[in-house]
Amino acid sequence: MNDAGMAQISPLAVTLPRLPEGEVLSESQWRTLMAIGDTVIPSIHEATSESTSQDTFALSEKEYNKVSSNIRSALPTSSSPKLLQTYLAENASGNEGAREFIQRTLSCYVRPAQRKGMGVILNALDTTAGSLLLTGSSTPIYKQSLAARQSILLSWSKSYLPPLQASFKAFTALFKVVWTKTSPTLGPILDYPRAPKHGMPGKGFDYNFLQFPASSSDEPETVETDVVIIGSGCGAGVCAKNIAEAGHRVLVVEKAYHFDPKYLPMSERDAGIHLFNNGGNDGSDDGSIFVVSASAFGGGGTINWSASLQPQAQVRAEWAEKDGLPFFQSAEFQTSLDRICQRMGVSDKHIEHNATNRVLVEGAWKLGLNAKAVPQNTGGVKHYDGYCTLGCGAAEKQGPVVSFLPDAAKAGAKFIEGFNAEQIVFEDVNGKKTAVGVKGTWISRDGKGEVEGDDVVRRQVIVRAKRVIVSCGTIQSPLLLTRSGLTNWHIGRNLHLHPGKQILSTMLNFSLTISSPSVSFVAATFPEPTNPWEGGILTAVVDSLQDLDLAFHGVKLEATTMLPSWFLPFTPWTSGADFKLRAAKFRSMSGWIALARDRDTGRVYPDPNDGGARIAYTPSAFDKKHILQGMLALAKMAYVQGATEIFSAVGSLRPFVKPALAEGEEAEERSITDSDFKAWLGEFEKKGLPAGEAVFASAHQMGTCRMARSEKEGVVDQTGKVFGIEGLYISDASVFPSASGVNPMVTNMGISDWVSRRIAKGLDGERSGN
Repeated sequence: MNDAGMAQISPLAVTLPRLPEGEVLSESQWRTLMAIGDTVIPSIHEATSESTSQDTFALSEKEYNKVSSNIRSALPTSSSPKLLQTYLAENASGNEGAREFIQRTLSCYVRPAQRKGMGVILNALDTTAGSLLLTGSSTPIYKQSLAARQSILLSWSKSYLPPLQASFKAFTALFKVVWTKTSPTLGPILDYPRAPKHGMPGKGFDYNFLQFPASSSDEPETVETDVVIIGSGCGAGVCAKNIAEAGHRVLVVEKAYHFDPKYLPMSERDAGIHLFNNGGNDGSDDGSIFVVSASAFGGGGTINWSASLQPQAQVRAEWAEKDGLPFFQSAEFQTSLDRICQRMGVSDKHIEHNATNRVLVEGAWKLGLNAKAVPQNTGGVKHYDGYCTLGCGAAEKQGPVVSFLPDAAKAGAKFIEGFNAEQIVFEDVNGKKTAVGVKGTWISRDGKGEVEGDDVVRRQVIVRAKRVIVSCGTIQSPLLLTRSGLTNWHIGRNLHLHPGKQILSTMLNFSLTISSPSVSFVAATFPEPTNPWEGGILTAVVDSLQDLDLAFHGVKLEATTMLPSWFLPFTPWTSGADFKLRAAKFRSMSGWIALARDRDTGRVYPDPNDGGARIAYTPSAFDKKHILQGMLALAKMAYVQGATEIFSAVGSLRPFVKPALAEGEEAEERSITDSDFKAWLGEFEKKGLPAGEAVFASAHQMGTCRMARSEKEGVVDQTGKVFGIEGLYISDASVFPSASGVNPMVTNMGISDWVSRRIAKGLDGERSGN
């Protein structure tokens, strides 16, 4: 923690790429969309002749005062008296930047077919006939009262028509994200700081990126090296270090741009744009799972949660014995794992659990479950930072940008940022198809060294190399192979996602329900806020349920990141006012995930129109059964640890609410056999995780270029070499034979250590003439 007077992390603002020209919606479509947005995030006022309108929830003076007093008790003492009033009065459309954020989301991150579908719905809602069909009223939705619009949305959520169900999901998800990322009052009302209060600003490595001059010619710029590594993430960083330190020329090319720690952590809005694939908006074709993957210099190591778990014996045995890859049970693999952990200072000796992780540890102990500390890659020091998924401003998290890539640079490796790899270059060498480089488009920073201006240099660049290593990640690596003309059937298949589901709870000592004719409110006091955004994100794991089928498929129970825009959008939406008032309780919430080692798989494939990543994956009934067992266990842990409200992300399942204690009443020791809680668990188990209602999340992607003993079973061999191609290797989590069952960073890096050292030895042999 900081001593008084010591510098705190205070990140500089980053600029955003310029928005594409032109509007994605017509003004009438914007009008309808914002009317829906103001239903999802409504304005709440005390009923007076001046404030009452069809666009607000107007409460009686008594109800408004009850709501206000219970939220006010949770506000920081330094808050302005008008803060609560402003918070309640705020709606989605009134926030500065909300429309721009939606414009960017729709134009940059939503596929044209999806935009077209949204446009059709918005147009229909603006007509008499369309409104009658979709809402039951001939009045266009933007002219209807807030209460009527809310009823319409709720009717869509229960509709038998898939387009209406999809519209409910899309609109509520969009505006929950928009509001939590642009609200000017949510942060102050939670006393949620812009950056962590713990830790000191760190100094980053001074990278020197190659630059190319502008040219009026179409001739590409050509660069020569020994090894080109496409990507800069965990696998790429290890490869770059090992091969450069072996004395070979290395060039790392990366699509994203590097941001020094002085810009980190980014705001929740800006991080989505600069650090994540597709703005953090990837999902499966059927909408059943939300997929988060990095698009950052340093890859997943820039935005992950420091968890550094080695692959377990059962998985290693499966890969070695069932999949015919004996390397995974070898001493060499263990040496590789230990070597990369030593470089990152991986340890569990400096952990201080935050409130969310303490509930996991102490709740597991009360239930007889096994909880253990999760080693952290924080250089052997305490790292009490809950913002690291937005980048580490302390530069303590030893991701590739802080560790392996600087090591590579010191050994002579060179780097290109802003390079979009389009195709691998092949030639016939001695009668064999051989990878000899990569070609792509390079876009420089603008004249101010930022990424927003038009004064950039665009050049076609060809990198020629003796070895090509693809380290683009599980989503992008198979797409690059496909664009390059490779046709192995396994490319893009065998996708594992470690699907997870959240359980959320609130730690309160008082709860109040207020009813009005149109909506229910739940408000609460927060006497001892847990400030869930503080502290290491994932420092404990419960592994008692990791083998539920005797084939090592099951779940691990872990804490999740607790930043408002990463957490609140996953909570159910049953009314605008309920969501808004629940958000005010966030500073006393905790959340966990039941993360499955999935048996069943999906695939990644290119969109036929724009070539972007498409994900075909639906959590199977087999894997969902395990996730449900994990969620029930998490609910039990939260209950015995004193949670007064427990809810899942299954909207139709009522939350469990523990009645407030009467004045002078002492709390009794809780037991999972308590009748009210046991009844709720029964409801949860019966409800299950129904398709269309339960949405899952994934931050771990694996397997789309799987390692195998032959081309009939996979894409690369045990050395990472692509079957049938000379000089082409893959070194990222896409080569996993199946799901790792643990956070994949260390497994990825261990494999990459092995792959890259063998590549370096091969180059050594060529250099010496052997």
